[in-house]
Amino acid sequence: MSQNKNTSTMLWGAVALGAIGVLVSYRAAGLERFWANWVLWFVLMFTLGLGSLFLVALEHLVNAKWSVPVRRIPERIATLLLPAIPVGLIALCALPVLYPGSRPEAAQHPILAGKAFWLSLPFFSVRTLIAFGLCVLGLAVLVGGSLKQDTTGDPAFNARARKFAPAFMAIFALVITLVAFDWISGLTPEWYSDILGVYVFAGAFLGGLAATTLSVLYLQDQGRLEGVRSDHLYNLGGFLFAFTVFWSYIGFAQYMLMWYANLPDEVIYYKLRLAGSWRAITVSLAVLHFILPFFALVTRDSKKDPKRLRMVACLMLGAHFLDIYWLIFPALGTGPLFSWPELSFALFFLGGILLWIRGAMQKGEDMPVGDPFLREGLEFRL
Repeated sequence: MSQNKNTSTMLWGAVALGAIGVLVSYRAAGLERFWANWVLWFVLMFTLGLGSLFLVALEHLVNAKWSVPVRRIPERIATLLLPAIPVGLIALCALPVLYPGSRPEAAQHPILAGKAFWLSLPFFSVRTLIAFGLCVLGLAVLVGGSLKQDTTGDPAFNARARKFAPAFMAIFALVITLVAFDWISGLTPEWYSDILGVYVFAGAFLGGLAATTLSVLYLQDQGRLEGVRSDHLYNLGGFLFAFTVFWSYIGFAQYMLMWYANLPDEVIYYKLRLAGSWRAITVSLAVLHFILPFFALVTRDSKKDPKRLRMVACLMLGAHFLDIYWLIFPALGTGPLFSWPELSFALFFLGGILLWIRGAMQKGEDMPVGDPFLREGLEFRL
């Protein structure tokens, strides 16, 4: 109890210290840098929550039994969408500062003129509100219904969730595409990629899966999640390994096609990220997001080794942050920025995220005890 209290105190201290730095950076670091950091952390929070909710919906869609004992973990992490929504509403203030398509002069731009209505502030805001509303709907049905089932034991929830899961997949596809093309591609609207939405989806799902794996291991260390064994961990490790490869494939495919076509309006995106100090970030992203986790999980035994999984999950969360940083910050037209403003935002948002997840982990049962398939899930063997 004392250790938990000390940890909470430290996290609140980090949030308070970070908040002071964030407020100071609004004046001292410049508006573009301030809002780039704000959008970065909004996208990070939102993709972690959305990726976790996708994992929950996927389990219902395929009627998976092995994952029932650990399903409550991504359900809890998915609630990050709730604090991400007000952060996203505030991020709308960044549009006139960072997003060229939302400015009045966009109508006179030879390329942006055709996108002026889509990128305009009113329509951008409407799409964002719709996306947020759809996410709340997904949380209410999949997470709220699961928590309610703990007390009612109503097996009809499983049927409702499975019927809703295909609809949520369509919702997810729409929302993740809006995140990719509005909040990320909108920073450089002259550039376009057909598979950017798939790339962001891969990163979001991998981030949510890494957060889920890390949380499962944490709860096991606390003596919770009794009955979850190495067989369950193996499946989580297998998903991590598979989507590490998938993310790398999509990222390389996007780069290779643009490199091969060599069109000026496409290659400028990568030319910027392969020049100067950004080259080191790009290489680091390839190493941290693919090479290291690939070889760390390539063997069968490594996929169920708690120490190895914890290391890879932490690495993937850091790589997911670096990936979003790599997508957003080059739009400022400067080299990589890692200084006190970025540290302040990290303290504020990372402390807040950890506090939220710690609180979520204390609410409700650690397993969906009302699910009729829980026993089957606990008896799962490879």
